[in-house]
Amino acid sequence: MRITDFDIYKDLLKEKSGLVLTQDKSYLLDSRLNPVAKKWGYENIEAMTNVLRGVPPKELIVDIVEAMTTNETSFYRDIRPFDIFRDTVLEYYKANPKVTKRLRIWCAASSSGQEPYSLAMLLKEKQHDMPGWNFDITATDISYEILDQAKTAQYSQFEVQRGLPITLLMKYFTQLENEKWQLSDEIRNMIKFKYFNLLDSMASLGEFDVIFCRNVLIYFDNETKADILGRMSKLISDDGFLFLGGAETVIGITDAFVAVPGQRGLYAKQDSKHLKTEAA
Repeated sequence: MRITDFDIYKDLLKEKSGLVLTQDKSYLLDSRLNPVAKKWGYENIEAMTNVLRGVPPKELIVDIVEAMTTNETSFYRDIRPFDIFRDTVLEYYKANPKVTKRLRIWCAASSSGQEPYSLAMLLKEKQHDMPGWNFDITATDISYEILDQAKTAQYSQFEVQRGLPITLLMKYFTQLENEKWQLSDEIRNMIKFKYFNLLDSMASLGEFDVIFCRNVLIYFDNETKADILGRMSKLISDDGFLFLGGAETVIGITDAFVAVPGQRGLYAKQDSKHLKTEAA
């Protein structure tokens, strides 16, 4: 691909999604955008690129962004964060119950739903330990297509074998005739899926006690990371928690959050009520 063509996609993706596309990843354009060009009836990617130089249809831009967005996920991915959520976060709220006994959780970049559904099953299993509590899980993604897939809550044999304990598979899923597995309504109904771009204003989302934003920030430059984390800090409650991916950090990016000692990937607000002593 010509450098001038590459720059068009690089600038488009940065503007619309925050995704930073480097030259060494240019091969992804061919593999992921050829199907988009074919869908729109263009002879090849070059023909589609020429359209982008003018005033392209908004729907075409949406398709390009969705095609370039990474949707790698699995049930209980990197199991440690879920252990920390169960043993540290939930235990904290059990010991320090909110007046409303309501826990609001946001899964940003939720992809095809495995992360929020994993949390929902975990909460269902812990419900007897937290009687009277209500759990409100909001899951968002930038891809309409992947959100539609998540809402169906149907997964292949390969997908349910990746990280999902067999006991939970048998308890909360039903095998369909098309060899897929259907998640039960009691778990599906615990999640509210909606479209959201992390570059947009977060004001409409409300306040959260826990935010999962794992393996997302690695695709952004530091300026965009700082902006997103800064706006998330305004959404999270004073005694709230933020989960990032194992390879992600706030160090050198923002002072809005500090690491929770001994809990990799778990962060609290800089002025957090319950971690002020530890953070100091």
